[in-house]
Amino acid sequence: MRVIITLACTETGDRNYTTTKNKRNHPERMEMKKYCPRLKRVTLHRETR
Repeated sequence: MRVIITLACTETGDRNYTTTKNKRNHPERMEMKKYCPRLKRVTLHRETR
């Protein structure tokens, strides 16, 4: 049930990170605060399709 997802920055749209999640336990889109290299600061990253 674990799938690989891509996290994209909400401010620049860059796809900076990949991670895995369990779709059975967390069917909604994942959001995490991660470092954005273009902006050189921590921003909100959301799961992309």
